[in-house]
Amino acid sequence: MRVLVTGGAGYIGSHTVLTLLERGDDVIVVDNFANSSPVSLERVAGIAGRAARLHTVDVADEAALDAVFTEEEPDAVIHFAGLKAVGESVAEPLRYYRENLGSTFSLLSVMQRHDVRTLVFSSSATVYGDHQNAPYREDGGFLDAANPYGQTKVMIERILTDLAQADPTWRIALLRYFNPIGAHRSGLIGEDPRGVPNNLAPYVAQVAVGRLAEVGVFGDDYATADGTGERDYIHVVDLAEGHVAALEHLRAHAGVRAWNLGTGRATSVLELIAAFERASGRPIPHRVLPRRDGDLAQAWADTTRAEDELGWRAQRGIAEMAEDAWRWQSGNPQGYETTR
Repeated sequence: MRVLVTGGAGYIGSHTVLTLLERGDDVIVVDNFANSSPVSLERVAGIAGRAARLHTVDVADEAALDAVFTEEEPDAVIHFAGLKAVGESVAEPLRYYRENLGSTFSLLSVMQRHDVRTLVFSSSATVYGDHQNAPYREDGGFLDAANPYGQTKVMIERILTDLAQADPTWRIALLRYFNPIGAHRSGLIGEDPRGVPNNLAPYVAQVAVGRLAEVGVFGDDYATADGTGERDYIHVVDLAEGHVAALEHLRAHAGVRAWNLGTGRATSVLELIAAFERASGRPIPHRVLPRRDGDLAQAWADTTRAEDELGWRAQRGIAEMAEDAWRWQSGNPQGYETTR
């Protein structure tokens, strides 16, 4: 299959590109490197023994994207491109709505013109907001995210649902990620956030490697086993394999369908820190801070639908996630850009 991947140089995108290459797909990457590095694709090519074809294009540039489709003639698209920092989205909501919605409109318009109707969309568990109780089910109720980033995912899911209902030839997968962590077992590609990490796992890894001083634990008085918040962490390679499973499902099924991609298990903040301490062999300084507004005590996935319909289940546990993340971080203490 000839698969075009938007945002294919990013954290999840690069691991998915590698998975596609390793199974023999013809892969085209479109990325403007706004929050990623071309080094990731160079390393992917080294691991896979062959490279994806790269077009340095902003997905929101419809004319440039149209030219890519004319040249490459893809069969399907996996759409990762977009801004993704929750805190930044609260500070800059207009930018997030413009970038994430605008790039998706551009992509869909080009896909329609070129009669490409198969799309895997990178959504998020943030679409559940605080209106459901864990474990979250795909059909559990109203979607309403608590921040502009999450709202862009809700809106795009709605747009794609309406599109598929208007034109039944579309084949669309909505993949709602929980908390991706870890790295490829080679240690050559991994998560490389710009600036101070927004997510817990890369923050913990950077404390372990000495880039940051300590981990802030926001609240230790939740109604959980150790008082700290619990989340569903999923290995990024499992997540990449979930995209391939969704792509295979779309070969035989038209319409639009949402699937959770998680492990179905919750891990607390303190448990995650302890896993990184074991993986790194180092103590990780941490300090309890007051709760943050909007944080939930618990959030994890019901993965029954993905298991039953996609034949997919996460295979890697929290220990392997921490070990692989540490292998990446310790081998690349400054990420891809070694001059930082």
